[in-house]
Amino acid sequence: MSISTSSAAQMVPPGLVIAPQLPDLMVPVAIRRGVFGFLRNHPTVAIGGALLLCLVLIGIFAPWLGTVDPTAISPAKRTRVPSSDYWFGTDLLGRDIYSRVLYGARVSLTVGLSVAILASLAGLAIGLVSGFVRWADSILMRFMDGLMSIPPILLAVALMALTRASVGNVILAITIAEVPRVSRLVRSVVLSLREQPYVDAATASGTRTPMVILRHILPNTLAPMLVQATYICASAMIVESILSFIGAGTPPTIPSWGNIMAEGRALWQVKPYIVFFPAAFLSVTVLAVNLLGDGLRDALDPRMAKSL
Repeated sequence: MSISTSSAAQMVPPGLVIAPQLPDLMVPVAIRRGVFGFLRNHPTVAIGGALLLCLVLIGIFAPWLGTVDPTAISPAKRTRVPSSDYWFGTDLLGRDIYSRVLYGARVSLTVGLSVAILASLAGLAIGLVSGFVRWADSILMRFMDGLMSIPPILLAVALMALTRASVGNVILAITIAEVPRVSRLVRSVVLSLREQPYVDAATASGTRTPMVILRHILPNTLAPMLVQATYICASAMIVESILSFIGAGTPPTIPSWGNIMAEGRALWQVKPYIVFFPAAFLSVTVLAVNLLGDGLRDALDPRMAKSL
């Protein structure tokens, strides 16, 4: 038995408005328009994200981009200038700098992203507890203040001196140095949020403290923490390069931008390309991450964007 359109319209209660439903094929179009519209309104996010995506793809597909073994030594071909055979030249041991720079992108991006994720998670947990639980605030923040009193480079060097050189230990050392920044940021946000009326209402209604934190406090801390994570990612890549440059980071057998610059500093005045190419890639990567962070800050806090 079929129901006509007129009879179906009569079955709708008066005053009830039925929103038109988009066809299934139009949903992806709406999503694409929303994404493209967001990128068009925030060009720094588009530029930074595009540069960072290109560098990630370079690190992933490095073996298929005309590279050779980055650890292969050829003394007869050492310190060759950039040419059609060696696009970025060769170093003191005859290793192809182009291959080493492309493979070195893996180390820097892995360290930066890993430190950003680990430091954000640890700092988020410490900041939530410290900002909402009053008796734990003085204990946790005094410990964080003690860590912040030590420069991150010196703290990372001290931690690396206690362990052997490896990418995992570099990530752990830089993460410990970056956790206080995130924890203090989250704590400052939580201190302002816990005085809001909706938090008092949730507490008065009998909601337990963990649920208040998860439902009302945590969602409002994600935006500033996400922006801070981008700056931590850029800082971690710089710290990793510094550690590798002074010989306290990744082992020499693993190509990284800091190692390449350290090996070429002795010939900087006569063979500047050995240092120039890894330094240029590091600068572009840090610039891309900072552009992404600035764009996310403007997008997540429109009031700050207008005041700027």
